[in-house]
Amino acid sequence: MKVKNILVSQPKPQTEKSPYFDMAARHNVHFHFHQFIRIEGLTPHEFRAQHINILDYTAIVFTAKQGIDHFFNLCKEMRLTIPESMHYYCVSEQVANYLQKFIQYRKRKVFFGPNNKLEELVVPMLRRPNDKFLMVLADVYNEDVIRMFADHKITVQPAIMYRTVANNLTEAQKAINYDMFVLFTPAGVQSFKDNYPDFEQGEKVMACFGAATAQELEAANIRIDVKAPSPEYPSITAAIDAFLKENHKRVR
Repeated sequence: MKVKNILVSQPKPQTEKSPYFDMAARHNVHFHFHQFIRIEGLTPHEFRAQHINILDYTAIVFTAKQGIDHFFNLCKEMRLTIPESMHYYCVSEQVANYLQKFIQYRKRKVFFGPNNKLEELVVPMLRRPNDKFLMVLADVYNEDVIRMFADHKITVQPAIMYRTVANNLTEAQKAINYDMFVLFTPAGVQSFKDNYPDFEQGEKVMACFGAATAQELEAANIRIDVKAPSPEYPSITAAIDAFLKENHKRVR
């Protein structure tokens, strides 16, 4: 089967310089974009059900930019004033810099690891033993992270502030006969199954990015035809490009 229509479970790129548009022209295929999942914040009522008082804590741990958005939005909705003395621990410099959208950034109260690893926060945390840590998380998270801090005698309170929900395709989108699907997260795989409950793969091509996504597809007994990252193809676009080149050569 010659691949022509490809559904990518991400928002449409904002720039024409995207590799997807280059591939579309080069291989004469059409990319359709639809984010299979969306992030939504908890309401104050839902958050209060966790019995967590944000102002009882002196330090907030962020693992992602969306965590920052939902933390400050929730505080605003709950009419909480975050004290200037609050410390912030971020998984990366990029996440730390995003804080400037909400606070006056000072190095003495914002900390991050150099290699985008949460375990790198252990050292600055241990330097401030009087801090009480609250970690902003989605509804599905890896509990090993909390255990990792506990192994270093650091108590971190997980706080669910946002969740991942399925973003269903419209009937018009479902009517398109896609030859290839590109998925990026385990939650995206679940949404895919919700959108296609009677999915029969046949010759349809499944591409995925990340080991966790691949594991979720395999658990659903869905064949993976294109996988990234790999030593040969570090990005999903490179892997798709190579597949399309071979596919179109084979079925001319």
